[in-house]
Amino acid sequence: MKPTPGDQPTVAASAPPPAASPSGGAPDLPIRAAFFYPWYPESWYPSSHFTPTLGAPYDSSAPDVLAYQVAAMEYAHVEVAIASWWGQGTPTDARIPLLLGAAAGTALKWALYYEPGPGTQAADLTYIYTRYAANPQYEHFDGKPVLFVYSRSVASCADAASWVSLNAGRFYLDLQVFGGYQSCAIQPDQWHQYAPAERQDEQAGHSFSVSPGFWLYSSATPLLARDPVAFTQAVQEMVASAEPWQLITTWNEWGEGTAVEDAVQWQSADPYGQYVDILHAIP
Repeated sequence: MKPTPGDQPTVAASAPPPAASPSGGAPDLPIRAAFFYPWYPESWYPSSHFTPTLGAPYDSSAPDVLAYQVAAMEYAHVEVAIASWWGQGTPTDARIPLLLGAAAGTALKWALYYEPGPGTQAADLTYIYTRYAANPQYEHFDGKPVLFVYSRSVASCADAASWVSLNAGRFYLDLQVFGGYQSCAIQPDQWHQYAPAERQDEQAGHSFSVSPGFWLYSSATPLLARDPVAFTQAVQEMVASAEPWQLITTWNEWGEGTAVEDAVQWQSADPYGQYVDILHAIP
């Protein structure tokens, strides 16, 4: 399970992104996307088993860090980065304008991964829609801004129905799956799984996820050992599946040891590292 960040110092927010009219229609399917964590250094885990080449910890607000991450994701054929978002006024919220700005002029788009527990969804949806959705670097599908929702606030058909109601058609809503989600009478736009302890996961008709490994910072042994050959096969199967959303779990969740971002432990001849190289070689 993805840990909750601890108390985080305030990060100065940039000005809201400029308003823009997103183009209608949908991007080509399938879409390759990666779960992304803009919460360093304040949420760094000092006992992480791996050392990112950007530094341990690095600063998720630093322009050079963001420029490198955008370039690396483009090299990996990532089309959408799904940024963890913990609520209004949090450090992750303050960094969203920085992420959008860092991708300006590139093909990389951003979406948010809604992480808060229940209670503030209505206000949060309005806030996200008003503040971020019109930015040209925010991903749109079927003319709607894309919003992923983590299972912390959706675990039943009743929760799914509540999200659809609160959404009121504004977002392309992608909820995390739970047991029996297929039978819910009210369905969101799409479903995904977040299961980095599994090498791969397919939700037929919805998504396919791959993980390079899972080694929680507090565990002596990994739940899923790193294996570049197995990861290569999983990526090949993800691409062959033709599922509409093809998800990398994760780009840079260092506390759980699920990052594909470059680390001292898997550097390669280029600046991006072995796992990004695998994604580059299998578009």
